[in-house]
Amino acid sequence: MSSADLDTTRGGWYARVVSASATTAATGRRPIVPFLRLPADGEPYLAGQRCTSCGAVYLGTRRACSRCTKEGPFEEVRLSRKGELYVWSIVHQSMPGVPVPYVVGIVDLPEGVSVRCNLVDVEPDPKNLRFGMPVEMTTGVSQQDRDGNEVVAFYFRPEKPR
Repeated sequence: MSSADLDTTRGGWYARVVSASATTAATGRRPIVPFLRLPADGEPYLAGQRCTSCGAVYLGTRRACSRCTKEGPFEEVRLSRKGELYVWSIVHQSMPGVPVPYVVGIVDLPEGVSVRCNLVDVEPDPKNLRFGMPVEMTTGVSQQDRDGNEVVAFYFRPEKPR
């Protein structure tokens, strides 16, 4: 975009033209975080990075391992969809437009990774939550991006009895 494409008559810099990406049809789904995988044929999952030297597992990309201090390489591993609720909090005040109360927590996965997340399918009441509670991952569309794609987020919920 050049300066000729900008309109400065309204007291700021505004585009005179709208990009094609803002007007094109939706192209599909995309994850809200880079470590959420949305395979076309299977359940979504969280992807971790395993140090090939010592086996430590992390969430998100890394340059070096904090356990053995080696600089890579790392391999991607599929993380478990089940874990335990390590800690939780009920949020009573949030940004405008965000319904409250809701539950946030940290979930420990069997691979040794901890994940911050929202908890769903549980009433935000302390009597419904407990430390060490078994939980399972689920996903849902949280919003649409400006291109019309569904933005998929991950959540955890109490594990359903079998």
